[in-house]
Amino acid sequence: MELEDLIQAKPWDGRDTDGTLADRIAYTLAERIISGAIGPGARLRQDHIATEFKASHVPVREAFRRLEAQGLVQSEPRRGVRVPALDPDAVLEVTEMRAALETLALRHALDRIGPDDLGAARAAIEAGEASRDIRIWEATNRRFHRVLIAPCGMPRLLASIDDLHRASARFLFATWRDLDWQPRSDHEHRIYLDAVERRAAVEACRLLEGHIRDAGHALVRQLRSLS
Repeated sequence: MELEDLIQAKPWDGRDTDGTLADRIAYTLAERIISGAIGPGARLRQDHIATEFKASHVPVREAFRRLEAQGLVQSEPRRGVRVPALDPDAVLEVTEMRAALETLALRHALDRIGPDDLGAARAAIEAGEASRDIRIWEATNRRFHRVLIAPCGMPRLLASIDDLHRASARFLFATWRDLDWQPRSDHEHRIYLDAVERRAAVEACRLLEGHIRDAGHALVRQLRSLS
């Protein structure tokens, strides 16, 4: 499924057979929330979603549990499931978790990063630089970060980081118009990639941690200015 289709919130039509039905429901709803197609405060009605996906309530409830674990929805007693408001404190929490976990993954990945990984990271930077579409840039940004830590070989750690990236994407989509989001980040990506290529472990980890924290704090300042 193309990124543009996901961003435009197209319903699943039954043709995608990868993963479980709960996986597909959670993935589609996550993309809608991240892109803003489903906004803060919106209620997710179990009956409506089950009908759209031609599903029973069981996979819908499982999808809700996964989205809640990612911080994309919250369950309220007797009120159902809603998309939470954009909370600067949540941005700080996600930022600190990403900085710690991605740096941990990088330390374990550095000695295993090969030429193909470096090439994929460079291609992700170039694809992001070539587009002024925030949706494409966000996808290439995720790709860049992921490809350099994937060799760590720690699937549980990577799954946690993937969840945090989804949460970060939601905050980015809400604030990007007022941030100088692209040129600075792409420049920092190139400096960080250079340190990785040189196998300068301490420098690469410092650059990655600082890059994540700086971006997160910029989002926090912007969210607070909008409140």
